[in-house]
Amino acid sequence: MITDLLRTIDQIHRDKGIDSKVLIEALEEAVSSAVKKKFGADYELEVSFNREMGEIEVFEFKEVVEKVTDERLQVSLEEARTLDPESEIGDSLGMKMDTDTLGRIAAQSAKQVIMQRLREAERDAVYEDFKDRKGEIVNGIVQRFDRGAIIANLGKAEAELPVKEQIPKETYTQGDRLRAYIYDLKPFSRGPQIILSRTHPNFLSALFENEVPEISEGIVTIMQAAREPGSRAKIAVASKDKDVDPVGACVGMKGSRVQAVVQELRGEKIDIVPWDPDPAKFVCNALAPAEILRVVVDEDNRSMEVVVPDDQLSLAIGKKGQNVRLASRLTNWKLDVASELEYNKALREGYKSLLKLSGVGKKLATTFYGMGFRSAEDIAKAEATDLVTVKGISERKAVGLIQAAINYVQSLESDKDKARDEKEEGLSGGING
Repeated sequence: MITDLLRTIDQIHRDKGIDSKVLIEALEEAVSSAVKKKFGADYELEVSFNREMGEIEVFEFKEVVEKVTDERLQVSLEEARTLDPESEIGDSLGMKMDTDTLGRIAAQSAKQVIMQRLREAERDAVYEDFKDRKGEIVNGIVQRFDRGAIIANLGKAEAELPVKEQIPKETYTQGDRLRAYIYDLKPFSRGPQIILSRTHPNFLSALFENEVPEISEGIVTIMQAAREPGSRAKIAVASKDKDVDPVGACVGMKGSRVQAVVQELRGEKIDIVPWDPDPAKFVCNALAPAEILRVVVDEDNRSMEVVVPDDQLSLAIGKKGQNVRLASRLTNWKLDVASELEYNKALREGYKSLLKLSGVGKKLATTFYGMGFRSAEDIAKAEATDLVTVKGISERKAVGLIQAAINYVQSLESDKDKARDEKEEGLSGGING
């Protein structure tokens, strides 16, 4: 039995690459478990691997006594002295056991322990191999499907590509090559669970890093990436070398580099935009190809109002709002895109609302406007300390203006609610009639 097990250990060591020390410890534990299963837990023994003989040795320890009452745990003085002439009463004598006497059931138990330890060792080896590879791109072969998830063979391990991490409308069959991003690694009792993704923005970044030497060399940096997987993506790039155009480097000769990424992503359109430390300029770049006329920045709310020519409003917003949505994710700013006509109309209406506040004339309205308070609603949200900086505005007057603005805004809301109710009543009456 032991010889067979050792042959198995050698084969596992070669095939699986598991440390032989771990395998030998498993074998020693297995044999110990087999002996105790056959003779009982109180059986005293020592199991060790004899490297010279290439075999497992089992020594049973028995107490030397005058009269034997338990043959499993005791040996007579007379028998003990045939093995060791210096034996005395009370000594613990170690005797080599014939492992062939363990029997078929005990041998099976030993093999089970070995296989369990082997699985644990394999799990540990896989975890050690992949724990520092999070964020890498790996290649695998589609092995099977589990409730929509794709199980891929990565060679030494299996990985899961969950449904939510798959690009919409992308299909695979068993045996297909799969390229994905290691999104997460979770240790589980049944083995490490390697989670893959093809939808993560970092997958896009990693693909460009593989295709663009300037990125892997650290000359060009991908500052941010945003995607709507399978449809469109934007990446912002910057260069540490003023002589290297980051956008050109990512596009490649005749678009070869970006096309390689597009092909891997099954035709996903990719906008490569230059990053800029100035948020307003960065937003203008991100909204390309639309032309930007004006950007109004609201630092407190981290939002921007972007004004574009009337004929470019749909281009800036994009199909179903996709362009502005991706630009917002890329820049981490809330963006509100308006046409020049809409913007000018809003400005006029905002200015008129200032004039409707008691005590506000054209001069004061213009002053407020220049300070960024472009409507009665802006005044309603202001603090008195913001308004007293204006010449001639006391704290008392500032409080009064704010309250007047609040009343005005509430009045507008009330009129809107009333108009909506009347409209609903009219529709209801028409239906009933």
